[in-house]
Amino acid sequence: MTTTIVASETREHVISFDAPFTIIGERINPTGRKKLAAEMAEGNFDTVRADAIAQTEAGAHILDVNAGITAVDPNETEPPLMRQTIEVVQEVSELPLCIDSSVPGALAAGLEVAKGRPLVNSVTGEEDRLEAILPLVKKHDVPVVAICNDETGISEDPDVRFEVARKIVERAADHGIPAHDIVVDPLVMPVGAMATAGVQVFRLVRRLREELGVNTTCGASNIGFGMPNRRVLTAHFIAMAASHGLTSAIMNPLHEEDMGAVMAANVLLGLDKDCRAWTSKFRAPAPEGGDGGRRRRRRRRG
Repeated sequence: MTTTIVASETREHVISFDAPFTIIGERINPTGRKKLAAEMAEGNFDTVRADAIAQTEAGAHILDVNAGITAVDPNETEPPLMRQTIEVVQEVSELPLCIDSSVPGALAAGLEVAKGRPLVNSVTGEEDRLEAILPLVKKHDVPVVAICNDETGISEDPDVRFEVARKIVERAADHGIPAHDIVVDPLVMPVGAMATAGVQVFRLVRRLREELGVNTTCGASNIGFGMPNRRVLTAHFIAMAASHGLTSAIMNPLHEEDMGAVMAANVLLGLDKDCRAWTSKFRAPAPEGGDGGRRRRRRRRG
């Protein structure tokens, strides 16, 4: 069994083939959120706090933290902002974190202040990225997200993306990083732009599980980008991907459709023991003065 352990100071979470699906809350990310980006640039973290609390209460297992606001020089501005953002999130949530950045300095800054054992997002198959990120991952003994692209970009051929993942796993092993500490992102393309996008992910996820023995994740909402009724499409994609072996997703836990899909997948894959989480969530409460009360009244009349 492949087990990836992610932890905060007080909580430990396991990503595994045999564990319920892992929800990585995506909301603390200024990409595409102009208001949030402006707030963070001004040192205002009110929305960050609110998003951290809301996602925790909604059932996220891990919180993704991205501090990539638009800046002239992200190598200079992002590391201190990442450090500050993580400190703010840790004040209001005990969940483990996923430190999300394309800037190695920001990942290093986040690792300095993140408590426990955060997930690092991410490393790609590009040589400079491998040499910059893998030693950092080894130094801090943390798990890492491996994204299936390299110097050639994102291939439309799922076999090429698989080979990029294999390369990262092998190079990680050279640094003493075990496969169970690598969570591979097969890269989800919009199905509106590539009709085979869903099929490719399903095929890749199964190969990654069976041939490389690694856990997997993805940005789930990418599948429906530009499509009408995107929420329904995303929810069904999550459940189908889980059935092919996907073990986690970076997603929005505030969307009920997506959360329902995760819970249903856990039930149907036998990962919700005795369907306890499902029935606890959806079973209607017993009506007041129900059968028990009637039986007691009948006994008194007898």
